[in-house]
Amino acid sequence: MAEDKEKRQCLECGTEIYGRSDKKFCSDYCRNETHNKNNRDISNYMRKVNNILRKNRRILAKLNPNSKSKVKESTLMEEGFNFAYHTNVYSTKKGGKYYFCYDQGYIKLEDGWLALVERQEYVK
Repeated sequence: MAEDKEKRQCLECGTEIYGRSDKKFCSDYCRNETHNKNNRDISNYMRKVNNILRKNRRILAKLNPNSKSKVKESTLMEEGFNFAYHTNVYSTKKGGKYYFCYDQGYIKLEDGWLALVERQEYVK
């Protein structure tokens, strides 16, 4: 019994596909290549942001070895800290704002000083 089925081609490389009728790619390699091409821009942007956040966290942790310290804002800038990126903001009852990069954070004080803190369990 001969079947008159339309030949299907891999969406990535164009080779003929065998197997399931809903199969779109000839191999995992071609499926992954298509996925990576479709998501490259988003992935690169996310990778860049995550790298900045990790760097910010490393700088805060380095300058805050005892979970609480005070440093000049310029010290963070010299280390390459990017103030535009943080993972969340915690607002105090008095109106202050702690900016966190994961578990490490800071709050701006007077005269260019920052208080560095490590997130406590009760801070959500």
